[in-house]
Amino acid sequence: MPNNLDHFYAVIPAGGVGSRLWPLSRADRPKFLRDIAGTGTTLLRSTWERLAPLTGDERIYVVTGAAHGEEVQHQLPELLQHNVILETEGRDSSAAVGLAAAIIERRHPGAVIGSFAADHLISADTRFRRAVVEAVRAANEGLIVTIGIQPIEPSTAFGYIRAGEPLEILGAPSARQVDAFIEKPKAATARRYLTSGEYLWNAGMFIARASRLLAELEENAPELAAGIHEIAEAWDSPARDEVVARVWPTLDKIAIDYTVAEPAAKKGGLAVIPGFFGWDDVGDFAAVSRVHEGVSNCDEGVSAIGSPERVIAYESSGLVISETERVIAIAGLQDVVVIDTEDALLVTTRKNAQQVKQLVGLIKESDHPEVL
Repeated sequence: MPNNLDHFYAVIPAGGVGSRLWPLSRADRPKFLRDIAGTGTTLLRSTWERLAPLTGDERIYVVTGAAHGEEVQHQLPELLQHNVILETEGRDSSAAVGLAAAIIERRHPGAVIGSFAADHLISADTRFRRAVVEAVRAANEGLIVTIGIQPIEPSTAFGYIRAGEPLEILGAPSARQVDAFIEKPKAATARRYLTSGEYLWNAGMFIARASRLLAELEENAPELAAGIHEIAEAWDSPARDEVVARVWPTLDKIAIDYTVAEPAAKKGGLAVIPGFFGWDDVGDFAAVSRVHEGVSNCDEGVSAIGSPERVIAYESSGLVISETERVIAIAGLQDVVVIDTEDALLVTTRKNAQQVKQLVGLIKESDHPEVL
């Protein structure tokens, strides 16, 4: 990789309460701490290994919940304690990434930061890193940059980015103006986007000078920005705990898309680098099934993870993930999803996988919230 990235710092927001992949993912062990893809490596560890060649170990920061700090350090022994930002409670990505940017800017003025989720699945790491290098070069020009994923299907599960005119940036030949962000579309609209070739999936990756990102935050969410600056100013001082306890819970919960990316796009200050690599946010069990598609290790078309020898299927297809010694028998069901753990069993279908989050809400109000 090029050696002109000495001022580049990676930020890994590692949050979540495990609602969309319950019961495989739980509040005390969300999906980024799990080996969701069956590769033998957790999503968090894979994210680290993807970024380290660009930054070295010393320029990666992780923002995570206090409850996950110990396990994060266990999975990432190279992570410097100085670079761990523990949240007392989740306040969404504007607060998480904003605080990391403010801390890094105070420690390393002029730094470029990149935010990369801890729980996404990416293949073709070399192509990913090439896209990041281009993004850093575009960020050096004062732009906020995102990496958009070249869509391979008309998905309704992701937001979209409409890419505009090419930008003439030295070292970033594929950079294009961002014309607009679009929320998750309906199927017909998604098909039109795919056919046009003008749209990319929004993967939530943002690269910018820390000072530029903070300036955008100050303009669009001034109270949130003021709180972030107050915490960052105290972060490397004895006052940290008192200031965090007082200020952090008051910060607005809002995604960085709304406080930074979309406002910057409206002003012509956002660029996109198309990413030609495999990407999935593994956001529900339909996505997990997609990851394991074609790996049918039962007599029927069922992908069984964990204990395939204990899964018996007849005229069925789908995904089974087992963490128990039970025999699981399936007959006459298509695209079924079965998640079997010691204290909870989930049965759904790929089509209805998005409903798991609502199901978790019902469990939270039931007599058995302990399984969350």
